[in-house]
Amino acid sequence: MPKMKTKKSAAKRFRVRPGGTVKRGQAFKRHILTKKSTSRKRQLRGAVNVHETNMGSIAKMMPFAGL
Repeated sequence: MPKMKTKKSAAKRFRVRPGGTVKRGQAFKRHILTKKSTSRKRQLRGAVNVHETNMGSIAKMMPFAGL
């Protein structure tokens, strides 16, 4: 039986917090920043939790994360 492997792209994008929630970075903050307003860029700072409707796909991508 082959080993189960973690999707390395998912491992680089997500971190599991101690409470079981998953942290992700904000999208739309990498380039073309000149046309985005300052308030919009400010709201994209920091990390947010992955929505519970997406937790199933995260758990499949990272089988050893304890989700």
